[in-house]
Amino acid sequence: MKLFFASLFMMLSATVASACPDYTRWGSEINITGEQLYSPRQFSVVAGGDQNLENCKIDAANWGGSLTGHVISAPDYSISISGVSGYDLEFRVIGTCDTVLLINNAHGTWFYDDDSYGDGDPKIRLNNPGSDGVYDVWIGTFNGAACDATLIVESF
Repeated sequence: MKLFFASLFMMLSATVASACPDYTRWGSEINITGEQLYSPRQFSVVAGGDQNLENCKIDAANWGGSLTGHVISAPDYSISISGVSGYDLEFRVIGTCDTVLLINNAHGTWFYDDDSYGDGDPKIRLNNPGSDGVYDVWIGTFNGAACDATLIVESF
């Protein structure tokens, strides 16, 4: 009986872990340069998902508490940015509901925001991220319900 419960626990643990955002998967691919982002680029997305961030072990570098919101497992976008040296990058979302933003940068560091852009919308600014690479981006919702949103990416 102990073996049964131990096996069940292991399967449930693996299921919860695999249900979290997975940066090894690819979202819609975008290839762009820091210079091209000097003019803001907009990308439509349906925000939300069935993965509750509170169940995930993600330590966001810019966030002091537990993450809240719901996203899908694969990133919404996998943005390959080249020529980023010397630029700051800003990711912001405008949604028709309360949205959240989660990013895994080219170094594997997580960033999260809920309402910094105002009106229930998130914004993350990466000051001189320094290296080219893939930025995986998830646009979620606070309560899990889906809504239309726009991701805006810009360099400064």
